[in-house]
Amino acid sequence: MPSTELGLHPSLVAATRRMGFQQPTPIQRAAIPPVLQGRDVLATAMTGSGKTAAFLLPILHGFLGNSRHHPGARDCPHAGTGGANH
Repeated sequence: MPSTELGLHPSLVAATRRMGFQQPTPIQRAAIPPVLQGRDVLATAMTGSGKTAAFLLPILHGFLGNSRHHPGARDCPHAGTGGANH
């Protein structure tokens, strides 16, 4: 799915291409851009039309675009447990 036209994170574009998706479906072209702009979307489409990806890709995009690096959190195997090793 060449999501560059949709404005999705480059890693999502690469992942969907690796999965074999080359082009976004009509529901994805219609729904993803306004969702990325923060607008509400209400849509219906047939089973197998790509609704789930149209719903999830913007959510994943948000996680990727808003991720913050917290030094040490990745290095501590029990972050959030008060340093206890269980």
